[in-house]
Amino acid sequence: MRSYSVLMCVYRGENPLYFREAVQSMLSQTVSPNDFVIVCDGPLTDELNTVINNFINSNPKIMNIIRLPANVGVGAATNEGLKHCKNELIAKMDSNDISVTDRCEKQLKRFESNPDITILGGFIEEFDTDENKPFDIREVPTENNQIKKYARRRQPFNNVTVMYKRSSIINVGGYRNLNRGEDYDLYIRLLKSGYYAENLDDVLVKVRVKLNGHIKRHSFETVKGFLSTRWNTHKIGYSSLWDFTICCIAEIFVFICPSKLQHFIYRKFLRKSL
Repeated sequence: MRSYSVLMCVYRGENPLYFREAVQSMLSQTVSPNDFVIVCDGPLTDELNTVINNFINSNPKIMNIIRLPANVGVGAATNEGLKHCKNELIAKMDSNDISVTDRCEKQLKRFESNPDITILGGFIEEFDTDENKPFDIREVPTENNQIKKYARRRQPFNNVTVMYKRSSIINVGGYRNLNRGEDYDLYIRLLKSGYYAENLDDVLVKVRVKLNGHIKRHSFETVKGFLSTRWNTHKIGYSSLWDFTICCIAEIFVFICPSKLQHFIYRKFLRKSL
């Protein structure tokens, strides 16, 4: 089975316990990585540095820590990490979620069975405090044609589940520095360029979400960033003007509606309750 790298970014605001669990979930995969790149997006807290040092001591041959002098944002930090990954296949991972133990084995097997795949994701389960008690699931389309159609209006991948080919990401210019939607923007450029994509119909990652909390309200600047990304999707010819209009209406409506209604929409229409 092919070797793969893990790529993770972390900044000083992360919870050290969650960070440790996220890293450990990738080190404990049924098929282990031989390269683990962690990009420190600016100076970290002493607690986060302690977690990193412990993993370096226990896994000295595979840990590769990249320290950026200042916070540059997710897109730029991920681009820097891509430069240091040793393998063609890269498993993306967030710094506060938990991958299921056979996540990467399932993805590697699918890459082996279909060499045309460039990007491969899967489903996520969301939980509050106990990973064994998820309360909903985010399913995404699994087939390439479904993904291409779905992407005209919505995010076709769960970012934290993605495994992709490094060369393809570099070929389309990597991540761009945007106010919002760096991942979505990248996926659109990959799909527009004809790269083949799939999602597994399996839960690959367990994601932390507050069950009784409301969706964090975006700032107006963030909303503008979202709309700008969607407009770029239309400008390059991937989505229609109608697709862009629908996305704008939906985003603005969610932005202005009360938090409780935001939470209802999120749980009722964007997730599948368990």
